[in-house]
Amino acid sequence: QVQLVESGGGLVQAGGSLRLSCAASGRIFSINAMAWYRQAPGKQRDLVATITSGGSTNYADSVKGRFTISRDNAKNTVYLQMNSLKPEDTAVYYCNAKGVYTDPFRIYRDFGSWGQGTQVTVSS
Repeated sequence: QVQLVESGGGLVQAGGSLRLSCAASGRIFSINAMAWYRQAPGKQRDLVATITSGGSTNYADSVKGRFTISRDNAKNTVYLQMNSLKPEDTAVYYCNAKGVYTDPFRIYRDFGSWGQGTQVTVSS
């Protein structure tokens, strides 16, 4: 299928910045939407930002003006630039991708994959 590997999380002080990356690999034919979610301890997983193959973006109200999602279609990679970080941004961040892959019999199939998650901790 398709695997997603995230990187770039860490510990940062409030007001600081981090950049997350998520690279997709496998028998990818095309990737449609890519997205970032986050899950804080004891809370549900929430959508942070999405980006289509054409570059259209959408953001949660809580991150508008501070976070920027982008993608490199040639590298099958999505990024999340996070600026002006706040303690309430602390969470495990997950990337998600949906698209089409080819199975070993060269049949096109839909996929929806998640990364393993990367911890972002913002100290006050």
